[in-house]
Amino acid sequence: MGDAGEIQLQVRGAQEQSCLKDATASNQSLKPYSMFKQWQWWLMVALNIFLLVVGQTVGTLLGRLYYNEGGNSIWMVTLVTSAGFPILFLPLLLFPSPSSTTSFASPPITKIAFIYISIGLIAAGDNLMYSYGLFYLPVSTYSLICATQLAFNAVFSYFLNSQKFTPFIFNSVILLTFSAALLGIQSDSEDSTNVPKGKYPLGFVLTVGASATYSLVLSLMQLTFQKVLKTETFSIVIQMQICTSFVATIASVVGLFASGQWRELHGEMDGFGKGRVSYVMTLVWTAVAWQVASVGVVGLVFVVSSLFSNVISTLALPVVPIFAVIFFHDKMDGLKVMAMLIAVWGFISYIYQHYLDDSKAKRAIKSDTKDGSGISIPP
Repeated sequence: MGDAGEIQLQVRGAQEQSCLKDATASNQSLKPYSMFKQWQWWLMVALNIFLLVVGQTVGTLLGRLYYNEGGNSIWMVTLVTSAGFPILFLPLLLFPSPSSTTSFASPPITKIAFIYISIGLIAAGDNLMYSYGLFYLPVSTYSLICATQLAFNAVFSYFLNSQKFTPFIFNSVILLTFSAALLGIQSDSEDSTNVPKGKYPLGFVLTVGASATYSLVLSLMQLTFQKVLKTETFSIVIQMQICTSFVATIASVVGLFASGQWRELHGEMDGFGKGRVSYVMTLVWTAVAWQVASVGVVGLVFVVSSLFSNVISTLALPVVPIFAVIFFHDKMDGLKVMAMLIAVWGFISYIYQHYLDDSKAKRAIKSDTKDGSGISIPP
């Protein structure tokens, strides 16, 4: 997970897309334009889903590969989770947002700096817990426990972001909690010979804690956009991710040196099961993979909605156990299969609530259009 999750900011996007589609549907003269925009929209959605699923899957699997082949530095895994943030300058340069025309005063730079530093430090701690969880658990179990982030997100959004706690959301929270509880009662894992024995309970607690912290970061970011920045553009989203990732990277570097683990890196490289070059490439591509996932998440937040982005990110987690069985020979017993099915049920409940909210928003827009309030189509 790591930094891929930090950019799942709670930014509104679906309503703007709905406005565009509804307006063009009510005006036949704009139909060719509407069809072009719809094709473009679906292409962007498909591309971002692909980037998110591939980046998250590859990042998690490479992290497990690092441990399996002799890597033991928790802080190094924590570092590479956020250290690839310079890659985000590429989409920032390729897709600049237009200048804002709003008249509100910009918040003080000291206030923004304090928020970014605070979120970055929390994110660094979150990445550290995720790194420990991946070290102490089989990758299949780790990924299924990470699905609880959606339940935690619903809870934090209710208290911090005024999100409604509907019956379907409540049902989703209960199901995802029960899914994690099934994995929690599992005894010390024998799934993988590369997982430290006796550390399963600690790995479970740290992974659940990381999922909760990750969801807290999401809600704090949404609160920042709502109360402080008061603007929601692609550039601002990317800039926040770059700044918080920079802080998280600095904190991880400090942790790496303060813990003394940096002294072991040369020995790790020499003793890595697949060789020195593979050691470097594993770390480099892990960093790249998480930032690819970050681009996909930001794209989904911007072109659809934060909820959709979060759901897709969580739905991608069951993909990892499949590859874990293939590459790491993890055992998929009946308990894990049941936990996965219950989690998918929880996802469906969450998605259905999103569908209801989206349908309600579309009806409201259509009603406004019929009442004579026109919607301008951007050039």
